[in-house]
Amino acid sequence: QVQLVESGGGSVQAGGSLRLSCAVFGYNYSIRCVGWFRQAPGKEREGVANIYPGTGSTYYADSVKGRFTISQDSAKKTVYLQIDRLTPEDTAMYYCAAPRWVGNGRLCLPWNEYNDWGQGTQVTVSS
Repeated sequence: QVQLVESGGGSVQAGGSLRLSCAVFGYNYSIRCVGWFRQAPGKEREGVANIYPGTGSTYYADSVKGRFTISQDSAKKTVYLQIDRLTPEDTAMYYCAAPRWVGNGRLCLPWNEYNDWGQGTQVTVSS
């Protein structure tokens, strides 16, 4: 059974950092992409970063480049999202997700083909 379990969210002040974790269970971790999404109140969900664990290939949305870093630990089957210099605009529910297709080792898009989801972890940034 495929499961993705997020953790690491919390309430922080602007300028701080958080590291979110996404533990993956139930499938061959190295050959499927894992992505991080966020959804702020009243806004559409957006994909912010993804990674192909087998090669470490990464992709970032323009809106988060330079502040977000996605990484992974194959031994722990866990994908991380480091968020630095947090702003109130980063306040959102953060989700990790995976598509059901086997990746090509390079590009983990499109976002709308991510079908297996975690329950989310809340990030709240105060000014």
